[in-house]
Amino acid sequence: MEQKINQNPKLVKKEEQRLIRILSKDIEGNLNVYVGLTKIKGISWGVSNAICKVLKINKSKKISELTKEEIDKINIFSENPDLPNYLMNRKNDRETGKNKHLVGSHLELQKDLDLGRLKKIKSYKGVRHSLGLPVRGQRTRSHFRKNRRKSVGIKKKENKK
Repeated sequence: MEQKINQNPKLVKKEEQRLIRILSKDIEGNLNVYVGLTKIKGISWGVSNAICKVLKINKSKKISELTKEEIDKINIFSENPDLPNYLMNRKNDRETGKNKHLVGSHLELQKDLDLGRLKKIKSYKGVRHSLGLPVRGQRTRSHFRKNRRKSVGIKKKENKK
């Protein structure tokens, strides 16, 4: 009876492709560690490479093959990374004056606070953000048109006989 119960290859494949939660983000288990870490907001290819090198994790290893200790190491390291300054995403922070690297929801919250500050002091960038216009000097004559979805094409007059 036990010999008849073989592991179904489809079940084994599903087990391998499960989701792994790293830094409040679900990452597919069939991705490499190097690629999978880039799915987290705030971790670029360079930071992912640095994490793999510093923690001595094989980049080609699958996310589903990571042990609990390795996942904990990644979580702890990414909260307070020891990276070169050029890899940090928040250099010379406004409040502390130090170089920081924000990841996940902390990055989104800080971005919203920065945009709110720009809108509050009514800087050029803040006004452009609040109006929904391009901020960095792109042209607006042919792009960024307002209400383009509501507009209707030209209607021809009906022939009256």
